[in-house]
Amino acid sequence: MTETQTTPFGRPVAGRRDIERFLRVDHAGERAAQQIYRGQLAILRNHATGPQIQHMMEQEVEHLEAFEALLNERQVRPSLLDPVWGAAGFALGAVTAAMGPKAAMACTIAVEEVIGEHYADQAERLGDEEAPLRSTIAKFRDDELEHRDIAVDHRGREAMFYAALKAVIQQGCRTAIRIAERV
Repeated sequence: MTETQTTPFGRPVAGRRDIERFLRVDHAGERAAQQIYRGQLAILRNHATGPQIQHMMEQEVEHLEAFEALLNERQVRPSLLDPVWGAAGFALGAVTAAMGPKAAMACTIAVEEVIGEHYADQAERLGDEEAPLRSTIAKFRDDELEHRDIAVDHRGREAMFYAALKAVIQQGCRTAIRIAERV
C-alpha cells in the first residue's frame, strides 16, 4: 500500500487529475476576468478609474496567455464552456460598470477575493515536483489581491448595495469554479 503525500497542512498533494482541473478552471477564470475588465472598460474607459481597469485587464491577459501555454504543454483540454465564461465575464463587467464606478470596483473586490482564495488553495496543494506551477499560481494570486486592493482604494466598498452585490458575485464565482473544473 502506498502512502499519500500530504502538504504541511495535512491536505493531499495534488495528483495529475487535480492539476488538470486546476489548469482548466484557472484558464476559464482568467478568460472571464479579462472579459470582466473589457466590459468595465467599454463603459468606464474615460473615467478616472479607466487606467487602473486597463492595468488589471492587461495582467489578466498575461495570466490567460500563461494558462493557454500550460494547457498546450500538458495537453489538457480547456473548459468546454470557454465561450460562456468570456460572455458572462463581459456582461458582469459591463453591467456593474453601468451601475457606476463604485459598483465596478465592488465587482472587482468580490471576484478577486474569491480568486485569491482559490489560487492560495491550489498553491498549497502543489508538491515540490510542481514548484514552477506553484510559483506561477502564487504570483497570479498576488496580482489578483493587488486588483482587490486597487478596487478598495477606489471606494468599491462604498457601492450601493455593496454587501448584496458582493455576495451574489462571489456565489456566482464559486459556482463557476465548480462547473469549470469539470466541464
